Formats: sequence, structure tokens, C-alpha cells
Amino acid sequence: MELFAHPFSSYCQKVLLAFYELGTPFTLRLLGPDQAETAAEFAQLWPLQRMPLLRVQGQVWVESTVIIEWLDQQHAGPTHLLPRDAQAALSVRMLDRFFDQYVMTPMQKIVFDCRRAERQRDPFGVAEARALLERSYAWLDEHLQDGRSWAAGEAFSLADCAAAPSLFYADWVHPIAPTWPHARAYRARLLKRPSMVRCVEDARPFRAWFPPGAPDRD
Repeated sequence: MELFAHPFSSYCQKVLLAFYELGTPFTLRLLGPDQAETAAEFAQLWPLQRMPLLRVQGQVWVESTVIIEWLDQQHAGPTHLLPRDAQAALSVRMLDRFFDQYVMTPMQKIVFDCRRAERQRDPFGVAEARALLERSYAWLDEHLQDGRSWAAGEAFSLADCAAAPSLFYADWVHPIAPTWPHARAYRARLLKRPSMVRCVEDARPFRAWFPPGAPDRD
């Protein structure tokens, strides 16, 4: 299995978490400024050029959630990232969508805006993104008030694979206020998970790339 990815990418971290949680071996095809040959191969496989991409014996899978679901179907052992019960699986998928759409997306809006020239920036769009993050933090805090360990209950799941990188970076650009203690505690638990510790450490050398400037923490 070849994973075309970069360790500093939030959506790549989402998939890397799944590989580490399931203990599935793979080959990392690093995508970066100095990997022109790999980048050209990646563009040939997926013209939209959005990481990550998984290639397995000539079969290509894109989109982080789909890659994780494929892994969970084909390579899960005693641990499953998606419950076998259909109703429970729907809850996990809903939370996966929540973190991707309402935490990861507005976080990336803020990050990408920092990469633009001053005259091309979108202050209105950034303000909307910050407001969405505030509402998302509030909803998440209420969702976690029952004392659950992970997003969908007591089992680490696909939802937590989505939550870990999205909350990791979102808190950098729009900190989770003390007003939301359950959300803050959940982020802290995620950062202590061995699979996420590995992701954070593998990405640490690239922190200078973070457009808004990486904070001196985590």
C-alpha cells in the first residue's frame, strides 16, 4: 500500500491516524517541494491533486473518509474505526462530517487566507469562518457533556481521526476558549493518544510552513 501524503497536512494526518490505530503497514510517498517525481505521479493518478491518495495493487482511493473506511473493511483486526452496527456507524459518520465540514473547513479558510497577498484577502470570509468555529466549539462542548471519552462514545473511531487534526490546527488559528471546557479537554485527550503523538512529532519539523505562524505549544 502506497499513501501519497504529507505529514503536516490535516487530512493526511486523519488517514495516518487510521493506519497507526489499525497497525497497518504502508509506504509513505512523500509529497513536498523536493519530490517532483512523486508529485508528477500523484497528478497523473489524481488530476485534482488533493491529498491524501491511497494506491493498492493498482486500485486508487481518494478522500480521507473513504480511505479510512476502506482500511477498516479490509485491514481491521480486533479494532474497528467504524462500528459494525449500522445505526452506530451512522453516528460516527455524522460526527466525521461535523469535524470535516464545521471545524476543518473553516480552519483551512483562515489558514489559506493568510497565504494570499494583502490585496486578495477576504476579511468577511475569515470572520464567517471564525463565527462558524465558535458555533462548532459550542456544539461540541455540549455534545461531550455526558463524559464520553471519544466523539462517538468509549471507542476511538473514524470520528476521532477527523477530530484530532481539525481541532489541533483550529485551536492554533482560533483558540478554544475556557468557555468550552469539555471541548478543550477532548482536544487534550486526542493529543495524548499515541497515534496522534506520532502524527504531531512527524509534522513538527514543518511548523515553519504554517502560514499564520505556529504557536509555541503542543
